[in-house]
Formats: sequence, C-alpha cells, structure tokens
Amino acid sequence: MKDNGLFFVNPLFSATRISLRSENLQGQTLKVNDKIGNPIEIGAVIVWKVGNTYKAAYDVERYGDYVRVQSEAAVRHLAGSFAYDDFEDDQAEITLRGVGLDVNHILENELTERLSKAGIVVEEARISHLAYASEIAGAMLQRQQASAIVAARAKIVEGAVGMVDMALKRLSEENIVELDDERKAAMVSNLMVVLCGERSVQPIVNVRTLYN
Repeated sequence: MKDNGLFFVNPLFSATRISLRSENLQGQTLKVNDKIGNPIEIGAVIVWKVGNTYKAAYDVERYGDYVRVQSEAAVRHLAGSFAYDDFEDDQAEITLRGVGLDVNHILENELTERLSKAGIVVEEARISHLAYASEIAGAMLQRQQASAIVAARAKIVEGAVGMVDMALKRLSEENIVELDDERKAAMVSNLMVVLCGERSVQPIVNVRTLYN
C-alpha cells in the first residue's frame, strides 16, 4: 500500500523488508562465443531497483538471485547475437566492439523484458569488460596489426602515385626535361621506392648523361 490514510492490518501478518533504493550489479566476466564463433570475454554493470514490491515478493522466489541469473543470461545472449568486430563480417551494422551506445541500449531493453516479471526496473546497463579470450588474443592482435599496416601502406601508395603524377606533369608542362617512356618508367620506379620505402634512401649523384 502506497496511498495515504488509515488502514486495518491483520495482526497475524509477517513483515518482509524490500529496499526501493537503486543497486549495482557487477556481473562476473563470462567466456562465451560471439556470433562468428570466436571466444570472447564479456562483463556488464547493471543499475537496478525494485519497482513493484508485490511482484518482487510473490512472483519470484528470491528477487536478488533472479536479477543476477537473468542478467548473466541476457549478457550471454547479447554476446552470441553480434560479432566482436567487423573484420570477418563487413556487412555487420552493429558489433560488440563498435557502437557501444547501441549495444548498451539493446542489453538494457532485454534486461527490462526479462526482469519485468519480478517487478524490477533497470535504470542502466553497460558493457564493462570486452576482450578476446586469452587463447586467441595474440592471433587477433596480429591480425589487427596486419590490417593497420595494410591500411597505412595503401594510404602511402595512394599519396606516392599522386606525387609521381604531379612531378611528371610539372616536368612536362614547364619543359624542364623531356623523357622518353623508358626514362619515365625508371623515374617512376625510383620515386616510388623513395616515397614508399621504410628507410631513408641514400642519394646517388649521376655524373654522366641520363643514358650512360
């Protein structure tokens, strides 16, 4: 009863205290498989409170245990519904590692649906830990590093091609030097080596003509 006034209460009743304050649930780190099948570690923090004391007292046995078990089930279901990242699924709009707000919103909605039976109100739900499992963490790190290197190299090559094209056009427009196809190919090769190489090149001074 939450209304104001005087009420008659059976004197032979038993009282049960139910706190209406917000509580934090720090879920344990779970090892599960994501949508692709990769083993990952995931954990969540949930802020909840009792919204309906009748349901919390009579519809479930122990509402605290109910919250803990259903929260773990919701986190496991979330991990299995999405891929960890988009390396293996380029078409994935939502990944566990990608848009965090969307993932947290989906987790919060699922927890609200699961815990409504016990009269529990979910105030906030967030992923607190997310990582590859230890047995594949090293291999996944190498894959991420390789992807980063490939992306960086592609950017370097793209810039180098633009610089070579600009150099050839300027030489031709300003009539600085006329190069045949063979010398243009040699110049392009040298410039690409200089611009794309990891180490600084050593200059070589040609004391002869271009054709000697």
